[in-house]
Amino acid sequence: MAGGHMKYRQLSRDSAHRQALLRNLVTSLIKNEAIHTTWPKAKEAQRLAEKLITHAKKNDEVARRKAQAILYTPHELLPKLFGEIRERYAERPGGYTRVLRTEPKDRYDQAPSAILELVDGPKDMRFAMTAAAVARDRALGKRHSDLTQKNIAKVTRYRREGRDAFEDMVGRVEGMGLQEKEQEQQGGNGNGN
Repeated sequence: MAGGHMKYRQLSRDSAHRQALLRNLVTSLIKNEAIHTTWPKAKEAQRLAEKLITHAKKNDEVARRKAQAILYTPHELLPKLFGEIRERYAERPGGYTRVLRTEPKDRYDQAPSAILELVDGPKDMRFAMTAAAVARDRALGKRHSDLTQKNIAKVTRYRREGRDAFEDMVGRVEGMGLQEKEQEQQGGNGNGN
């Protein structure tokens, strides 16, 4: 049926190849907590990763078997999935992953690229970028914008000890001295250099 609604993306692969690809992406995501791939692959892998984490939250034998069927290296990753990741998302009702669009990975084909990451983890990019924005605003003596305020609320809402962890990250960013470098660059540009 031409033009009909598709339940999922085909990704130009047959069924077995597509399933293997998605299992590999989700295994890498659980192992590394962030992966860089094309945007359509990231969106499809996000669906499978959300289901996998929902199974982990149930923490019963059926959920373990389903997770074992998805992951390629279950002996390595099941303890992480049913331990650290399950505890991290125990209070979160959904939305365990985030897809961020990026510049194309490959200059040859210019395919739309994306980063698929687990939220509230050590590699959470929104958390780090919001902390950098807050550190910059504090160094310049500016008020936070509405968007920054919303991002602060989002990144601290479900994170354990979210405000303390966020202030710690802001302190680390301030310790890097990035604000001074930025002010020097702005000062150099203002003098006609």
